[in-house]
Amino acid sequence: MHGGDDSFSARAYRAIADIGARDWDACAGGINPTLSHAFLLALEESGSATAKTGWLPQHLVLEDKGGVLAGVVPLYLKSHSYGEYVFDHGWAEAYERAGGRYYPKLLCAVPFTPVPGPRLLLPEGAPQKARAALAAAMVEVARRLAVSSLHVNFAEKEDREALSRAGFLERLGQQFHWTNRGYRDFEDYLSALSSRKRKAVRKERREALETGIEIELLTGKDLASRHWDAFYEFYLATVDRKWGSAYLSRRFFALIGERMPEKIVLVMARRGRNYVAGALHLLGTDALYGRNWGSRGEYRFLHFECCYYQAIEFAIGRGLKRVEAGAQGPHKIQRGYLPVPTASAHWLADPAFARAVAAALSRERESVEQKMEALQEYSPFRREG
Repeated sequence: MHGGDDSFSARAYRAIADIGARDWDACAGGINPTLSHAFLLALEESGSATAKTGWLPQHLVLEDKGGVLAGVVPLYLKSHSYGEYVFDHGWAEAYERAGGRYYPKLLCAVPFTPVPGPRLLLPEGAPQKARAALAAAMVEVARRLAVSSLHVNFAEKEDREALSRAGFLERLGQQFHWTNRGYRDFEDYLSALSSRKRKAVRKERREALETGIEIELLTGKDLASRHWDAFYEFYLATVDRKWGSAYLSRRFFALIGERMPEKIVLVMARRGRNYVAGALHLLGTDALYGRNWGSRGEYRFLHFECCYYQAIEFAIGRGLKRVEAGAQGPHKIQRGYLPVPTASAHWLADPAFARAVAAALSRERESVEQKMEALQEYSPFRREG
């Protein structure tokens, strides 16, 4: 396929294993580990993201006329809208009430991973028109498969601009991120908070550990099978309590532990010999990405300690620019994680449906902007002046 530009040709692959890891990673850039070949391969090989679970890979590879790699896209044919963190269930219901068929649809994203990043992945030195070619190739795949829609979740600005020119609608969202303002250590960070919030954080950290719980921070060669066994138990228990679905298999955690251990930061809480809770973070070049949490039972403030405070300490120690704690949970604000905008892009095949969604997105954007502005009032940081 050409996607409207004869300078390039694109091909879709039904398994990332069929694409060379070196080629893929040359485009992914190495900054964000969730986009790496190893991470995406682990999702597929473990059975977590496959046709059976509603994630049929359609990964695109773009080449120029000389056969030189010009870009790649992580792309899936979806039979549902679960595991995406950008919710379009309302769109699906409305379209099907009107007599349409919403599923299957195409999704450009990292499965089960609400981490913003590039989506139209270009190798260093690739011409910028390759970005437009990737966008056009995705639309061509959508047309050939006769799907209702094509979605690009948690996309960065440069990609969204190219997608907008290709006819995509932009949708505003929000997450909660902690920003490193050059803090020397955790106490230096606390000094930036108001007196009341500073005392609250110290109290939470103290009470989280006062029942004899100790924290272990594991990465690289320190990770062992027993840690993943315990963490997976916590993961399943927390999924059960929240009435959710266990998207990730035990083998997925084993594979990322084996193949990208230096990108794993596993915070484990232990009482005596027994682990009782844990939080999984992924380490990028300039950010730490909070992903999964689980516990055996309820422990006061331990979630905050493992997911937020330990992440902040680690980020300061490594000189990382930020910690991304994902979507949902205004409680994160009190721990220093402030609301930041995210965005996704959406192509809809039916023009009438596209017009209706565009109108809805305009109203939604205004609501999200107002909410973010209101949430800023709850910032724990000292107000200057």
